[in-house]
Amino acid sequence: MAELRGGRMLLAAALFGLLGYAALSALMYLRQRDLVYYPQFTRVAAETTDFELRSGEVVLRGWRVNPGRSDALLYFGGNAERVEAWRGPFAQWFGDRTVYLVGYRGYGASEGQPGEQAILADALTLYDEVRRRHPDGDIAVVGRSLGSGVAAYLASQRPVERLALVTPFDGLAEVGQAHYPWLPVRLLASERYPSADYLRGYRGRLLLLRAGRDEVVPARNTDRLLAALPVPPQVVEFPQHGHNDLSEDPRYGEALAGFMR
Repeated sequence: MAELRGGRMLLAAALFGLLGYAALSALMYLRQRDLVYYPQFTRVAAETTDFELRSGEVVLRGWRVNPGRSDALLYFGGNAERVEAWRGPFAQWFGDRTVYLVGYRGYGASEGQPGEQAILADALTLYDEVRRRHPDGDIAVVGRSLGSGVAAYLASQRPVERLALVTPFDGLAEVGQAHYPWLPVRLLASERYPSADYLRGYRGRLLLLRAGRDEVVPARNTDRLLAALPVPPQVVEFPQHGHNDLSEDPRYGEALAGFMR
């Protein structure tokens, strides 16, 4: 009888653990956008912006820097980044380009709610509008962290001769799996941003800036992206910096400005 009771207890414990694991997996699936997007840290009043664009049912808003230039640059920021903070530095670094700093859906003064498919569609809409405004100019793209996935997608769908990726990854689902190895993140993820897949055919000029102490994107995820590229990029290492502070190094602006000339 004791052995029977012990077996039942072990079975109950295993079942309880399985149910708990399933419940946690379900919670992660349902709340994953809350773990990917942080628009609440970026909200500003619409009247502070000077550029707007309708994409589907929403209006996207942001800022233009150095208006009137023939060439242009599109910037896609991180998942909690206030892109307007770059107006001053970008005006200096990219003086020969008009720079477009537009908030994702739900970010800054843009309407809507963020989600991968909507953000990628918005990126195409932004590019097409900028192409209309700069019919004879070059359009360069910079993407940082989450924005590197958006920029990679855009470069797979539209002509981009110069592409700069800051702290990029092979895929967002793969980064999530690295942080939560005990959960089936690759199976659960709906926000995937598979940059390595997007860039397998990219043959334009590519700059990659990586942090040696990146606590968000593991080194192996950036390595896998590098391995997938058909043409070796220019790589600038910041060995003493982390994911969020590499832009404090003077070489950060120098690398981006030099690459865009």
